[in-house]
Amino acid sequence: MTGIRGDRSRAVRLLLVVATTALLAGCATATAGPSSASPTASPSPTPTAACPQVEGAELPPECAPYDPDNAMAQNERYRDRVELSDESRDAAEKPAADVRAALEALRTSGGISVDAVEEAFVAQGLIDIQTIGDERAVAFGAAAPEGGCIYGEVSADMLSVEIGGVIMDGGCLPAVGH
Repeated sequence: MTGIRGDRSRAVRLLLVVATTALLAGCATATAGPSSASPTASPSPTPTAACPQVEGAELPPECAPYDPDNAMAQNERYRDRVELSDESRDAAEKPAADVRAALEALRTSGGISVDAVEEAFVAQGLIDIQTIGDERAVAFGAAAPEGGCIYGEVSADMLSVEIGGVIMDGGCLPAVGH
């Protein structure tokens, strides 16, 4: 039995040596210098970092340039609203007007709260209600009857109720913490 185990052990070691050699040989060809076919070719640096473009400044060769203003604008796209069809907008007009009247009554009576705002939407049969706020101000959004959102904000000083598409991030309001 010792002979069989010894043969297996040697076979496993030999297999590991062959695999390691093949792996290293593959790595060696990937890092080889310029070929003899193009003796004057010099290696071009591969960008390893993203660097903001600055007017009048030349970037080092290891930089991949980017426009920081454009990057910031793209970072805020999650708040953009999807286009809403005329039919969906028309279907949302009446519930939006009814919600506006209910929220105006809350605003003038001093009864603003997250629960009271949600109840105003529920009374109109609207679902998927999102709210952010407290008794001072509440941002709100709810699914409109045929797509899109009824959204806005209410406080003691102001009321806005708008109709529009969902935001790119999904839903009617950005998630808290964005």
